Formats: sequence, structure tokens, C-alpha cells
Amino acid sequence: MLQWARSMTWKGVHPIVKLNSKSYLKGISLSKMEMQGIEKRLERNLDLPKWDILIQPARG
Repeated sequence: MLQWARSMTWKGVHPIVKLNSKSYLKGISLSKMEMQGIEKRLERNLDLPKWDILIQPARG
């Protein structure tokens, strides 16, 4: 599946695909303040705001 995802292109650009094998705890959520920082990086589609979201890379 990873190789298939790596082979895809969009406008001639291949995605960066990595397997994340880290375990995460269930029931953990972000505080409102933490989520505000994330929301600044999201561009929501006006027709499908919950499902179609462009995430801008974190600058650092």
C-alpha cells in the first residue's frame, strides 16, 4: 500500500509517504488553545468543510 501511495502523482508531484508505527493513547484530545494553533494551518473546502481539508506544513 505504501509503494502504491508513493507512486501516485498530483500535478506531476509525488507525495512523501512514511509509515508511522507509533502507538497513541485512546481518548486524548487537544485543548482549545492547542487546536487554535492547528486550525491556523487548515484550509477547509466550503462545500465539504468537515471532510475536505488542506493542511499547510508546519513552519519551523
